[in-house]
Parts: sequence; C-alpha cells; structure tokens
Amino acid sequence: GQYLDVLLDGGRRRSFSIASPPHDAARLELHVRRAPGGGFSDTVFEAMPVGTLLKVEAPIGQFFYEPSAAPLLLIAGGTGFAPIKSILRHVLEVEGSTRPLHLYWGARAAIDVYEHETVRRWAAGHPNLRVVPVLSAPGGDACWRRGWVHEAAAGDLGAEIARHDVYVAGPPALVEAVRARFPEQGVEPGRIRFDSFDYAPR
Repeated sequence: GQYLDVLLDGGRRRSFSIASPPHDAARLELHVRRAPGGGFSDTVFEAMPVGTLLKVEAPIGQFFYEPSAAPLLLIAGGTGFAPIKSILRHVLEVEGSTRPLHLYWGARAAIDVYEHETVRRWAAGHPNLRVVPVLSAPGGDACWRRGWVHEAAAGDLGAEIARHDVYVAGPPALVEAVRARFPEQGVEPGRIRFDSFDYAPR
C-alpha cells in the first residue's frame, strides 16, 4: 500500500503506488498511466531507455495493510489498482486467507481494467475471491457492470458491508464517495483505509 516519489529536476516529484508486495520486491512494480501531454509519463513512454537511473524516495504513505479476520473489500479506481494489487497478493500468497475477499475495480472503459486477465486467474484459483469490474462509460461489452464502482459494491453487499475491512485507492472523488456513503451503511470510519490519487502540483 505504500508509494514512492520519483524526484525530477527543479524540485518536482511524481508519486506512484508500489504494486509489488513486500515478499516479492526484488524489483518494484509501478503502474504508470499515460496522461496525454503529461511531462513525466510522455518521457517514460517515449524517451526513457531501459536502464535509465531514477532518483526515488520510498516508502511513503499511510495506506498500509493491517491483518484481520474480517471479510475484505478492496475498491480500486483506475491505476488505484496498483496498491490494491500489492495488498491482495500479500493476502493470497502470504496469508493464504480463506476469508471472503471482494475486489471491485472501477474504470471508464474495459481497456482501463488493464490486468483483468490476471485477477480473473486469481479468482479462478481462490474460491473466496470475487472480482467485479465496473465501467462508468456507456457502450462496450454488455457483460460488464456499468455505473459507479462504490455504488456497485454498496449495492451488492448491502447490510453485510458493515462486517468488512475496506481499502480504497484511486481518484479523490471515489475516495470521498466511499468515506461518505459506507458509514451510512454501518461501516465504522476507522475500518476504511484509503489512498487518494491526485495530480502533482506544477
């Protein structure tokens, strides 16, 4: 659940969540969304050769996993899947937990659920893991859920949501929606852990 800062010239920084879990951190995995006109992401995708040295500061952040026997609800928005992936891999590969695990991954379009096949394989190998992609844009594959990811999770779990530990990562609007709605359904605010993604200041 931690993140790192890539240190750029002129005192600028770009923050990225660490997608690899501690038990498999020989190489750090980052999920970099290519933002049109993004100074750093354009460099990564177009001009940064393999082997480029980067200055980083890590680990940073308060979004970390706390072991528990409670059912686990993980909600990712876009590349908010990165820290969620780290937590989920730890639970599946280190804890070997059999408690109920729910992963809701919200994105605009199906292409933005960029590791769907990976999480689908995890669900096939772990009967206690349920994976629900939710798309906010209309059209596309009719078999995918449509709407807002936090509303899908709240609707599916109903009153049972109050039993869950909740981890949410992604855009600030998603995080704030979860923090506002879920306590209304009985989730104790202290059981909601969050990582709110935002663009770095210029």
